[in-house]
Amino acid sequence: MANPTSRTRGTGSPARRTMTAAARAAAKRAGRPARPERPERPERPERAARQEEEAFPGRTLLVEPPADGWEDPPEPAPEPFEDEPEESAPPRRIGRSVLTAVLALVLVAALVLAAVLGWQYRQGRQAEQARGEALTAARKAAPVVLSYDYQHLDRDFARARALLTGHFRDQYGRTTKTVVAPTATAYHGVVKATVATPPGGGTPAASVVSATPGKAVVLLFVNQVTRSTQVPEPRLDLNRVRLTLTRTSDGWKVSGVDAL
Repeated sequence: MANPTSRTRGTGSPARRTMTAAARAAAKRAGRPARPERPERPERPERAARQEEEAFPGRTLLVEPPADGWEDPPEPAPEPFEDEPEESAPPRRIGRSVLTAVLALVLVAALVLAAVLGWQYRQGRQAEQARGEALTAARKAAPVVLSYDYQHLDRDFARARALLTGHFRDQYGRTTKTVVAPTATAYHGVVKATVATPPGGGTPAASVVSATPGKAVVLLFVNQVTRSTQVPEPRLDLNRVRLTLTRTSDGWKVSGVDAL
């Protein structure tokens, strides 16, 4: 008969065999080096988003439209960009523009002033020149225009008309022809006119009342000596005569005579 307490290899209860195998496996693992942990791989953005959607699924909510329809939302008013400053000219450029404008105005004013002063100066020079020329012409014309001799009336009147101009020339011709010539011929009239001079001699008594480059008025003191058959002795008349002279292409001519 066999001994019940004797054990053979590979025999025994299943629980005991299991524990023995587990012990041997633990002993083997204890003798091996530990494996390094593998780093986790980062998930891709698409996979992360898809996983998030799967984790939190959304709900679909159906809303019925109102009876009068949806109203369009008001358009937002445009707001200025705070980051973009308003465009403006640099202060230095504005200053240069203002300075240029001021200088231009000053230059124009200076040119206008110079033109006005030049014109006034030229007018003054011309007027001063006219005064001298008109005064000389009046002193020469007065004795010729105011004198005549019955013995050669045509010659005297022709000489006088050469010094006249305008309407006064025509008036002088009519007057001498219809009045002076018949009277002088009938009474043998002779009139001799001279511009008065001071007793001691000197410049003839004549002065310019007004003068412009084209016209002048001269006042003269004229002595007229008249002889005729109606006057037993020569008669001296002291007259003041105002002559108006006008500049023409042939020089200064008498355009008016007034006895004062």
